Amino acid sequence: MPEEVLFKSESDQSREAIASYLRKVADNLESGDPIKLKAGSESVTLNPPARPTFEVKAEREGPAGNMTERSIEFELEWDENDGGEESRSGQLEIE
Repeated sequence: MPEEVLFKSESDQSREAIASYLRKVADNLESGDPIKLKAGSESVTLNPPARPTFEVKAEREGPAGNMTERSIEFELEWDENDGGEESRSGQLEIE
């Protein structure tokens, strides 16, 4: 499925700074406020529905035989044309 990148930012950050960004997203999700992303002259405002799909993925990447890069990806996904009320199975736990 094709995709259009609306906003992208990638930079090395301290754990504390990353936690602050994630906390702000969490606070906005909890309160129902829009999520506003801005870096330089680029910006986008998103309004996730009450029940977006939440995907968590842990990966090991790199060339064959040298897969030394690790990542954790958190993704919220929803269809702009529906209310996001679809239910998913499987209870996520993060410890």
